[in-house]
Amino acid sequence: VHIPNCVVQHPLINRVASVLRRALVDARVTCYSDIAHLGLARYLQVVVERSSQTAQVVLVANSADLQPLAACLGLIRERLGSALHSLWFNPNLEHTNTILGPEFQLWCGPESVVEHFGGAAVYYPPGAFGQNNLDIAQLIIEHVRAEVPDGAAVAEFYAGVGAIGLSVLDRASEIRMNEVSPHSLHGLELGIAALDPVARAKITVVPGSAGAARLAAAGAQVVIADPPRKGLDPELRQHLGEHPPERFVYVSCGLDSFLDDTVLLTSPGRLRLTALTAFNLLPFTEHVETVARFERC
Repeated sequence: VHIPNCVVQHPLINRVASVLRRALVDARVTCYSDIAHLGLARYLQVVVERSSQTAQVVLVANSADLQPLAACLGLIRERLGSALHSLWFNPNLEHTNTILGPEFQLWCGPESVVEHFGGAAVYYPPGAFGQNNLDIAQLIIEHVRAEVPDGAAVAEFYAGVGAIGLSVLDRASEIRMNEVSPHSLHGLELGIAALDPVARAKITVVPGSAGAARLAAAGAQVVIADPPRKGLDPELRQHLGEHPPERFVYVSCGLDSFLDDTVLLTSPGRLRLTALTAFNLLPFTEHVETVARFERC
């Protein structure tokens, strides 16, 4: 749906979309048809870096290589000029509703958008998950930071690129960070590499699913989890219910799964819900982001 003057999203996103539409026409690039599974240009992903006010742009195409898109990408680069952070090609040949393919090819610019939370630099490659409302996300991160006592040993599950974990690093004695996505793990690796040696020494990265990595919570005084909408991995949820930390901070984007998880977390009688805060992360929708604090009974 063409929404050239949308007032909800960042104005630069409107500009990028306009430039792309014109570039597709001028470069004679066909648009993808889901029914026929034909055509090239499928999706556009745009991330605006707050500090530079430039756009990380990803063109998703029904093509195995970028050569059919080369002229279009060249026009986008030329016409966006200094407003362009980086330009990427993402091949997606699958006949499904999955938006992004697994590979990202850099056409020009830096390999990652950089944001700052709690004084830490956080790196977002184009395939890594990031919140689209960073002003509210920053309030959530500050709220979680305040839940971590100074000197606490911390374990974080579903850590992503480390927006929460790296921000609490100055308060923690150590932190174990779990993530499964290779793109998010790459962003986390970039963020850790930017730290000084003393801070880096506090961090242990535990790749893989949260359920398989559940023992990373052993010995942690504070456990943080920010799972996808489906909620906690069952193995992790069971482990936390049976071997509760002193404090468990649960950041939830799915109210139904959060309610189900809360029942199962508290039913063994070793964790209790002690605080609940809602954040309007997705304005103009019925969804909220819920941050809950559980404490050992």
